[in-house]
Amino acid sequence: MTGEGAVRAEEEKAEEKKGKEEKGIGAEREEAAAPTGECVRPRAMLLLGAVPVAGFAVWGAMHVVEVVELVQEPRASMAVLWLATFLLLWWIPVAWLERPIRAAEEDRDGLDALVVTVQVPVYNEDPEVLRACLRSVLGQSRRVDRIRVVDDGSADRETGEPVRYDGVREEFLAEAGELGIDAGWERTENRGKRFAQMHVLAEDDADVFVTLDSDSVLDRHAVREGLQPFADPGVRSVAGQVLVLNHGATWLTRLTCILYLPFSRGMRSAQSVLRRVTINSGTLAFYRGDTVRACAGAYENEHFWGRPMQMNDDSMLTFYALLEGDTVQQPSSIVFTLVPERLGHYFGQQLRWMRGTTVRHLWWLRYMPLRGAVFWMTVAEYLHLLLAYLVPIAVLLDDGLRAQLGSIALAALQVGLALNYLMALRLFTVRRSDQSAARMLLLYLLSPLAAVWRLVVLRPVYLYSVLTCRRITRWGTRDAVEVVLAGRAG
Repeated sequence: MTGEGAVRAEEEKAEEKKGKEEKGIGAEREEAAAPTGECVRPRAMLLLGAVPVAGFAVWGAMHVVEVVELVQEPRASMAVLWLATFLLLWWIPVAWLERPIRAAEEDRDGLDALVVTVQVPVYNEDPEVLRACLRSVLGQSRRVDRIRVVDDGSADRETGEPVRYDGVREEFLAEAGELGIDAGWERTENRGKRFAQMHVLAEDDADVFVTLDSDSVLDRHAVREGLQPFADPGVRSVAGQVLVLNHGATWLTRLTCILYLPFSRGMRSAQSVLRRVTINSGTLAFYRGDTVRACAGAYENEHFWGRPMQMNDDSMLTFYALLEGDTVQQPSSIVFTLVPERLGHYFGQQLRWMRGTTVRHLWWLRYMPLRGAVFWMTVAEYLHLLLAYLVPIAVLLDDGLRAQLGSIALAALQVGLALNYLMALRLFTVRRSDQSAARMLLLYLLSPLAAVWRLVVLRPVYLYSVLTCRRITRWGTRDAVEVVLAGRAG
């Protein structure tokens, strides 16, 4: 164990011992029920396994180039397009360079002195999920200074009567008081998530704001880890790493564990290496307080094509942070979140995310510097999408290439399979207490199913979302409780 690792291990032992005395009401019960996660470095065996997989992908790509050059000699434009399609996946190898950010010893006192406010917006949430969420905030190894809960007018869909969380509220406020944490709970009229956030953050003087979704549970060290990058004054926001809480509930939640990988441990990890994360997850994110206060008024009143936009709040806050400085991900700041267990809820969520991301793409192309990484990452994303359609069409329209369709399709399948398994290796960069090694291996082996789902299901949904991006809503999430904490079993 390195010197840094030994010091950290001793610190964690001391914190765990202290936590048993300080966590407050119900600590032992919650500690037993809540999952924990740990960011681990890629082991030599894992990296060695990546080498033949990557080599297989390169072999398949070169095989297609040889076929194309043989058919179209001396013109090799199709070969160039084919290679460009895979070069635009630059983020797959770069993602492996990501490491947890560690503050220097001399900066730790400064981090400890930061005033931290956690804001939790609530709208038609399952009371037990909300209780678990708030307990996880109260039980942080690095204690937060303030917690602000805002119920954005939760109401029963059938009766229209307000949804009350009296038991959860009383328990939360009592435990926060015992721990000496400044806690508040307010109910407002339903105006949307952004208004719920800024209702308390616009006037809060904290150094760092933490945005946390009410259907999520923090790892015990999430706040401590998320604050580490702020030792660098140039960092304006930090994204947490999101894991699926109800991973064993249904086939859809198991699939989602894999579907999250290309973004959360792929593209976002690569962007973090460049210090240009474009979209934090609203599930867990950290922001400099002055960055959020400066955007009050504009943030909650964003309009697109003349319509008010409340969704994609996370990407908008990240956008403001990008305009001021660096944005990174801290892979060791872990949060567990509930994901849809039914297709209706799932597709509603995907449509909302994809439409919001389409709007944000336009913002990046318009406002990000032409010489900056964000602008060109956006261009590369659209180029990759375009080539994914143009290359197969070009093959089908060319008589010579169509005659070699079987060989090209086989090589393309090999390349796709290799790249998929290369990306899926990122599963093993996190160790979680509620998932066995055998389960993770099974998820890895079945990961090609997620690739098929993305191609057959999500790509058409994305195209539909681009064409219908004007259909933006307020919260756009739920009219009633859709996922409960019991769904985590399985």
